[in-house]
Amino acid sequence: MDEKRLAVIFKAFCDENRIKIINLLRSGEKCACKLLEEINVTQPTLSHHMKILCDAEIVVGRKEGKWTHYSISAEGVAQAREYLQQLTTLDIAQEDKSCCEK
Repeated sequence: MDEKRLAVIFKAFCDENRIKIINLLRSGEKCACKLLEEINVTQPTLSHHMKILCDAEIVVGRKEGKWTHYSISAEGVAQAREYLQQLTTLDIAQEDKSCCEK
């Protein structure tokens, strides 16, 4: 498991505005202009949040004219789900002995 990639993915979920954006995208693709109206942030702030979401591959964007339209990436979400499952599954074979056991 690539810890750096994992950190990038889960950073995307660590902000209230990014969670709001993801919730808005659950109903389908949205133009950045619509997201700006809904979450009440400035355009540079939205761009920052979208870069983090896109870098994590949770969201994908496509250009149309001067605007970008965003949607949730099914593949990115599946990867995040898989990483979370791997990270939180107990691996008894790899379990270290306690330092107090002899």
